[in-house]
Amino acid sequence: MTYEETVNWMFNQLPMYQSQGKTAYKEDLSNIIKLSNHLGNPENKFKSIHVGGTNGKGSTSHMIASILQEAGYKVGLYTSPHLKSFTERIRINGKEIQEHNVVDFITKNKSFFEENQLSFFEMTVGMAFEYFSEENVDIAVVEVGLGGRLDSTNIITPEVSVITNIGLDHVQILGDTVQKIAVEKAGIIKKGIPVVIGERDEDTENVFINKVQELSSEIVFASDNKGISFETDLLGSYQKKNIKTAVTAITKLSSFRVNEEHIQKGLSNVVCNTNLKGRWQVLQESPKVICDTAHNKEGLQYVLKQLQEEDYGTLHIVLGVVSDKNLEEILPMFPTQATYYFCKPNIPRGLSEKKLSEEAKKYNLEGEVFNSVQSAYNESLILSSVKDLIYVGGSTFTVAEIL
Repeated sequence: MTYEETVNWMFNQLPMYQSQGKTAYKEDLSNIIKLSNHLGNPENKFKSIHVGGTNGKGSTSHMIASILQEAGYKVGLYTSPHLKSFTERIRINGKEIQEHNVVDFITKNKSFFEENQLSFFEMTVGMAFEYFSEENVDIAVVEVGLGGRLDSTNIITPEVSVITNIGLDHVQILGDTVQKIAVEKAGIIKKGIPVVIGERDEDTENVFINKVQELSSEIVFASDNKGISFETDLLGSYQKKNIKTAVTAITKLSSFRVNEEHIQKGLSNVVCNTNLKGRWQVLQESPKVICDTAHNKEGLQYVLKQLQEEDYGTLHIVLGVVSDKNLEEILPMFPTQATYYFCKPNIPRGLSEKKLSEEAKKYNLEGEVFNSVQSAYNESLILSSVKDLIYVGGSTFTVAEIL
C-alpha cells in the first residue's frame, strides 16, 4: 500500500474516536496489551512522561518536550489528534515520523490488526512506542488520547505523571461530573511515581490526594507554586497555567539534568522545536486572523476572554463544532456583537451547519451558513476590512481545515 492508502485504511476500516465518537471507545486495555506483547513490549525500552487532563495537555506536552530537547536529550513526542497530517502524532526532536515508517509498520502487522480488530488509536499507540524504542529516544512525552484509566497509552510506567486540569468534556464516556472525570484521569497515576496536577480545584483535589495515598506516590499542585515566571513563544494568556505545569513536571525528573537556561530556551522555542500549531495562532494581519483549537467550556473561556481584549473594527467568527458538543454550555459564552460564519467540519461526527446556526440563534448569535469550513473562511476574508478580526475555532477539525 502507498502511504495515503495506508492511512485511509487506518481511518476507514477500524474504529476511530475522532470521527465516530463513543462507539470507538474500548472498555478495557486488553487489546493494547495484546498488541504490546506482539511487538515485544516496546514501551518498556524507553523512559517516558505521561500527560493527561481536559485542557492544555497538548501544549504542556510540547513545552516539556521542547525543554528536554534544549537540555540535549533525544525526545519522542506522541500527541493527538493531528491537524493536517497523521505523521504529526509521532515526532522525535520535532521531526515527524516518515511516511515509509507508517507504511512499514501497518504492512508488517496488518494481519494481526485485522485478526484482533484493533482500533485506529491502538494501532497508532503501538506504532509510536515501537518507533521510539527502535530510535532509542532518551525519553518520550506521551499525551493521553481520551480519559486516562482506559486510554491505550496507559500501559507505560512513566518517570512522572501529569494531569493538567479537569473539566466537563466527553461526558458521555468519562462521566457527567468533574469528580467522575477526575477518577478517569487519575487512572494514569502509578505506584510510587510522582504526579503533577496543573490546577488545584476543591471539587476534584481529594480524588487525586486519595489516589496517591493509595499508591504511595508524591503529589504536587503546580498552581500552588508562585515562583514560576517564564515566558513562552506560544501565544495565548492561558499558556501561563501550562508553563507552571510543564516546569513543575521537569523538576520531578530526578534522572535528567535540566537547568534554568534549558527551561527558558525550551519555553521560548516551542513552535520551532516541536512544530506545534493551532494554539492562538496568528495566520495573517490586515485583517488579523487568529485560530485556536479550544473546544470546550474551560478552554473557550480563556480564548474568548482574550479575543475581547483584541483591538478591532468588526469581529468575524468562523465556527464549526462536532455533534457531541454541549451547545447549551458553550454557545452562551460567544459574543453577540460579531458576524458568524457557521460551518461543518469535514468528519462524520461534524455537526450540521444548519443545526449549529439554529441553536446559535437562541443566544442571539447571527450569521450565514456554509457547507464547508473553507467556504466560510473565504467569505469572512471577503467581508472583512483591514482593521477587522477573524477568529476561527470551535473544534480542532475546524482549525485543521484552514491551516
